[in-house]
Amino acid sequence: MKSIDFCKFHGFGNDYIVIEETTLAKGTDISALAVAMCNRHTGAGSDGIALIGRSDSEDADFNCRIINPDGSEAGFSGNGTRCAVAYLYFKGIWDGERLRLKTKSGPKNYTFLGREGNTFSYLAELGAPRFRASEIPFVVDSTGSDPDSIVDHPLSVGVRNLSVTCVNVGNPVCAVFVDDFDLDWRRIGKDLESNSRFPERTNVVFIKVADRKDLEIRIWERGAGETSSSGTCSIAAAVVSAYTGRTDREVSVHAPGGTTKTHWRDDGEMLIEGTAELAFCGSWI
Repeated sequence: MKSIDFCKFHGFGNDYIVIEETTLAKGTDISALAVAMCNRHTGAGSDGIALIGRSDSEDADFNCRIINPDGSEAGFSGNGTRCAVAYLYFKGIWDGERLRLKTKSGPKNYTFLGREGNTFSYLAELGAPRFRASEIPFVVDSTGSDPDSIVDHPLSVGVRNLSVTCVNVGNPVCAVFVDDFDLDWRRIGKDLESNSRFPERTNVVFIKVADRKDLEIRIWERGAGETSSSGTCSIAAAVVSAYTGRTDREVSVHAPGGTTKTHWRDDGEMLIEGTAELAFCGSWI
């Protein structure tokens, strides 16, 4: 019986199973595999699978696909791709200072910052955010116009009236600014994820602004639910906070699992700095 070798890494508790695509048998149902492996009771348990393989493109060294625990495919994952890159270094497959990664949402660049034991640190360049409603995508009540941005937009979720700000940072993200986290943000996040305004569903991040350089967040991820951290939601929180004038463009984003350093440069490029730590390696029968 064929087995699949894998390693599980996590970025601030946001864990991903990394698999080399060459280890999969032809015709493997990767969606069904993700549902089985990500299950925390009967599987290896994770917030997703990062499928990594050599790229035949001149502008990338490797390809990476992110599969959610529900079997859907994400456009990108900040922590998931960092875990995949760390796997390449851990296995000795790649040892260069810089690595170019091709993802569903476009190319990403990673700079190796250092290693301490089995914890790897990287600076990632993620491209520029997109704000137009059609780019998120977000369905607006209009006569066909495409707003330049969705900022403090009223949205009803059940009996609650919210104000949301949306952005696409490789994945659609719906941001809700809050004074504290006493509200039932998990329920709201779940409802917002599949709200009809988001035809491709959405990640949801709840943001508490501490000061001009610090944010605290809670995360509900599309296809995964509550997570302890998220590179995607961290950079989205930083971008929308700066975009709406609440913070500077260089911000530390504090999630329950740890702190992600972010920088939205003046040229539009989004940067995040964080770690990926090995949890364990195994074989899936």
